[in-house]
Amino acid sequence: MASGSDRNPIIIGGLPSQVPDFDPEETAEWLDSLDAAVDERGRERARYLMLRLIERARERRVAVPEMRSTDYVNTIATKDEPFFPGNEDIERRILNATRWNAAVMVSRAQRPGIGVGGHIATFASSASLYDVGFNHFFRGKDDGKGGDQIFFQGHASPGVYARAFLLDRLSETQLDAFRQEKSKAPYGLSSYPHPRLMPDFWEFPTVSMGLGPLGAIYQARMNRYLQARGIADTEQSHVWAFLGDGEMDEPESLGQLSLAAREGLDNLTFVVNCNLQRLDGPVRGNGKIIQELESQFRGAGWNVIKLIWDRTWDPLLAQDRDGVLVNKLNTTPDGQFQTYATETGEYIRDHFFGDDHRLRKMVDGLTDDQILHLGRGGHDHRKIYAAYKAAREHKGQPTVILAQTVKGWTLGPNFEGRNATHQMKKLTVDDLKRFRDRLHLPISDKELESGAPPYYHPGRNSEEIQYMHDRRKGLGGYVPTRVVRAKPLALPDDKAYAGTRKGSGNQTIATTMAFVRLLKDLMRDKEIGKRFVPIAPDEYRTFGMDSLFPSAKIYNPLGQTYESVDRELLLAYKESPTGQMLHDGISEAGCTASLIAAGSSYATHGEPLIPVYVFYSMFGFQRTGDQFWQMADQLARGFVLGATAGRTTLTGEGLQHADGHSHLLASTNPAVVSYDPAFGFEIAHIVKDGLRRMYGGTPEANEDVFYYLTVYNEPIVQPAEPQNVDVEGILKGLYRYRTAEEGAIPAQILASGVAVPWALEAQRILAEEWNVRADVWSATSWNELRRDAVEVEEHNLLHPEEEQRVPYVTQKLSGSEGPFVAVSDWMRAVPDQISRWVPGTWQSLGADGFGFADTRGAARRFFHIDAQSVVLGVLTELAKEGKIDRSVLKQAIDRYQLLDVAAADPGAAGGDA
Repeated sequence: MASGSDRNPIIIGGLPSQVPDFDPEETAEWLDSLDAAVDERGRERARYLMLRLIERARERRVAVPEMRSTDYVNTIATKDEPFFPGNEDIERRILNATRWNAAVMVSRAQRPGIGVGGHIATFASSASLYDVGFNHFFRGKDDGKGGDQIFFQGHASPGVYARAFLLDRLSETQLDAFRQEKSKAPYGLSSYPHPRLMPDFWEFPTVSMGLGPLGAIYQARMNRYLQARGIADTEQSHVWAFLGDGEMDEPESLGQLSLAAREGLDNLTFVVNCNLQRLDGPVRGNGKIIQELESQFRGAGWNVIKLIWDRTWDPLLAQDRDGVLVNKLNTTPDGQFQTYATETGEYIRDHFFGDDHRLRKMVDGLTDDQILHLGRGGHDHRKIYAAYKAAREHKGQPTVILAQTVKGWTLGPNFEGRNATHQMKKLTVDDLKRFRDRLHLPISDKELESGAPPYYHPGRNSEEIQYMHDRRKGLGGYVPTRVVRAKPLALPDDKAYAGTRKGSGNQTIATTMAFVRLLKDLMRDKEIGKRFVPIAPDEYRTFGMDSLFPSAKIYNPLGQTYESVDRELLLAYKESPTGQMLHDGISEAGCTASLIAAGSSYATHGEPLIPVYVFYSMFGFQRTGDQFWQMADQLARGFVLGATAGRTTLTGEGLQHADGHSHLLASTNPAVVSYDPAFGFEIAHIVKDGLRRMYGGTPEANEDVFYYLTVYNEPIVQPAEPQNVDVEGILKGLYRYRTAEEGAIPAQILASGVAVPWALEAQRILAEEWNVRADVWSATSWNELRRDAVEVEEHNLLHPEEEQRVPYVTQKLSGSEGPFVAVSDWMRAVPDQISRWVPGTWQSLGADGFGFADTRGAARRFFHIDAQSVVLGVLTELAKEGKIDRSVLKQAIDRYQLLDVAAADPGAAGGDA
């Protein structure tokens, strides 16, 4: 097919240029020179020369408009299409069987009494796009390496299952258990690509939409990172992301295109299935989504391949000497093309070709049926192969293939191109008969009329199945397949944690810095040090991690080609092609995508990495919580640090920086093990246990969890680890940190994180001024305490005949006389998670409401969580129990001026970042 560059006029931004050619002979010489460069030195050299010419033109102030979009025709001209190495007839028969089984699987899932649904139209449109990949491009893992990484479009999962069925990777029983994961266990198939639910099959979760393209970009970048650092050989790995044109409206889909171009990720290909439809209607009914996406990708620096028309259009375009057909294609909106997909050949002849005699003449020799079957390029195996091969061979840029298809293709007139096709899940008997005839399958009417429609398998020894096995063998194994080959890591001994456990002496440091010191010690370890991957969104200095710059360096595939402005400083900013730190700019979404790619490297490439992602706690689970869910689904591991945590420790920054709820958000994710440590020695034990659970022991014992620690920016004297410290309590979420030595009236104060020092001050005041003996407990994890209690209750519910278990928090607090008062820098709902299992009167103090900018002391007085407010809280509960007179409550309020925010001690400086 002729491309836009083969014709006049030149198309700029979809419109013909009106600049006349005053010297055609000179123009021909320039074009001949370019052709010679391509023929003699190759496309890469020609591309370099073109870029230099554009650069020089701009230097000379010659206005050169960017070619943001090209004609609405295929990028690869017919004459440039490579030889197709497959047997197209066999591949068509394979694809027909796959199409049938995918649709039947979803239709059977709608049978009476089940009705779990499914989607068939998306795969129907993209089936050929996948089939060419499976037969010719997608590399497996049989060589012991990572193969290709393929992000399948979530709604196309039935087609992937259907193909696996033909290859005997899945059984008919499993197909009938689609979306019935528990009731049909162990045969259930997940609705979408969910590695956690099918850990031997799927690799990458791609629903919610938008996370697939973002994840694919950072997976391709992680492949390069692993190669550059000598950890894994990823030279042959290619990342493919199959996406929908409607999905590209998600901000995550396009948000990081520039990173892929900036780092030259030519190991990445996006395939956008442009069926011109969203879930409920056209993507750009009045516009042209392919042209729009071409402009966006070109502008971001990607190589763009448009795959719009199948081979039946080639003869028509070859006749188009004056550009009338191309102009018609350029100016017809997507909504009209969607209509053409549902209409007759006669309608297309009249409405598309009929308004210009030159167009009508082009199709005079075609029947209405031939016009009806002028097809879309995303259904043509040879055209798809040409696009994939060009993408795979392109160097220096990532590639996007914009492939036009019809949603519901081959499913019949009730499905194809209809606005409601995404929600249509069941085929009638008449639909099935038309579908069978369209696919030329040997299935009788009787089989379709008697009960559920049957699956079709041509036979294990058939030509089609042998072809499929041979192709996969030649490409290195079956896809998708998730394999965990990583061996357990040799973990550091206690020496690596000794510095953190001994405290900070007379120096005051925040728990953020305590963690950073521990991380530096761990990164020095000869066994696992190189496997740590520090990640931050342009905030390394904020978190005190600039101390890692000189030794670990920041990863940049180009290295550092400039003299750093702070090069004379000890902690100068240093970039390196082999750098260990990922500095992903101001993009929490990008950082989280790096976290996921690194955290799942143990499975993707058989090489475990230990990502450590540090961010403002407010901008973690709140901003990128969907990705943390994706991380859980992908079985990724690592450490997530919510730094500058709490609602009152970062009060100089104000409302949108004041996190008082991220632990609640974290509690909703079953894969998250979350802690709110108060001291460095607690952090040391938590990190040590996290490494053991995620990376140590036998492969079978490694847990698919990730750790969330909240750390603070408020400097305190970090105490040395107490003798005989209760390590089990630290890890399970609660231990008695300090027993009261004075006072007669018992009470218990439970505190977490930065609130533990307030509790200790309250303990002193209560003993000295109110004769109250209050023990202080460090609640390192409210979430883990609740999780344990819920599991105990679940067991007791289902095993009433057995001895009833007791939650850990109940065991721990039994024998301690209340009341029990909890305090934290979080909203009350965080500690209140454990209230029902506390054996006594319960009260919690917390920072409910919006944060604001002020001193720490003023903020804590406002929320009534400072030491004096804790004193009042304990006295109030004692008064309720009749252990003290209620008159003391007013005395305490007046003595500490608790109603006057300005009366509070402003606290330590440093409330900003």
